[in-house]
Amino acid sequence: MTDARVAVIGAGPAGLFAAETLARAGCAVTVIERMPSPARKLLIAGRGGLNLTHSEPLEEFLARYHPAGGAVAAAIRAFPPDALRAWCEELGQPTFVGSSGRVFPTAFKASPLLRAWLARLAASGVALRTRTRWIGFAPHGGLRLAGPEGEAILAADATLLALGGGSWPRLGSDGSWVPLLREAGIPVAPLRPANAGFRVEWSEPFASRFAGAPLKRIALSAGGQRVRGEAVITAEGIEGGAVYALSRALREAILATGAARLTVDLRPDLEADLLARRLASARPGQSRATTLRKAASLSPVAAGLLREAAGRDLPAAPDALARLVKAAPLTLTGLQPLTRAISSAGGVALGAIDARFMLTGRPGTFLAGEMLDWEAPTGGYLLQASFATGRAAAEGVLAWLARR
Repeated sequence: MTDARVAVIGAGPAGLFAAETLARAGCAVTVIERMPSPARKLLIAGRGGLNLTHSEPLEEFLARYHPAGGAVAAAIRAFPPDALRAWCEELGQPTFVGSSGRVFPTAFKASPLLRAWLARLAASGVALRTRTRWIGFAPHGGLRLAGPEGEAILAADATLLALGGGSWPRLGSDGSWVPLLREAGIPVAPLRPANAGFRVEWSEPFASRFAGAPLKRIALSAGGQRVRGEAVITAEGIEGGAVYALSRALREAILATGAARLTVDLRPDLEADLLARRLASARPGQSRATTLRKAASLSPVAAGLLREAAGRDLPAAPDALARLVKAAPLTLTGLQPLTRAISSAGGVALGAIDARFMLTGRPGTFLAGEMLDWEAPTGGYLLQASFATGRAAAEGVLAWLARR
């Protein structure tokens, strides 16, 4: 195994973590990356603080993933959030838990972590070839590559594909691998937007006034799920963390029927009957806007959304108005395109890989990261699964090589 040659295609978190695991075991690892530099998506994520993972109990953590259980869950159990935090610490990048339970590097950005990581990879002998694209499997073995010097065949004892999804084409995740795998007979579900915004037919005055305004301390419901958090109004609709947590249910409803119902609780910390009493106590002659601000503590954007949801004048009766505040219905008419999504759903069917993350129809080829057909909301779940499946696929490579 010491002299085994392994090609890792894709230099994102999954690919680089797989490369590190393989190099530690003594493999000669070459990482192929189509972009001029590695881990560009990780660096972009770091602009917002680099939310690496989450501190919630593991069973609650795993419940955020779809599908539940299976290879992805097993990979995270083998390399859970605490293990990822310990790995960061080894690289000289300690982490902390934010007020929401999310985990960040103390440096609050990706660049120091990535610099230390790349230095360690180089010291372990990992070779990185950038500006080189994988263009398919060679007919008699090996990998077809296209780089600055033209096409070439790379021979390897095992191959690990970590090519990402399709939501960040300018950073390398463009889904161009989909037809290559389909041509090889590998089942790939269409790539769909995940963690993306949705379209709402706002009135022009509301959209022009409130585009970019946040909705804070709300609860959203759809498909039998309820999530507390925040959202942001956009000129075309609504997005944000609470929306992303429901994105799968909303997306599937739109794909099935052309529309989805999203219910907004603008005061989740207040019961409807108490809210109704507060609304009823408004002074005679007080404007509706003032009543909503003083009695219901609604911001201007929340009050505006209430009017958009009503589709007509607001209810006069306090109990009816309270019910609307607690369950304002919005009709979502579409999704933002894949290129504007944070991540993608779809990809290689999990049934096409075994417990080692190896393609059952192509021995010696392993997969990791977002190119597999799983999804999760933002909050650290995406990166955690990318690291964990990268490690699991690398361990699968080592087990397969050992049996050979």
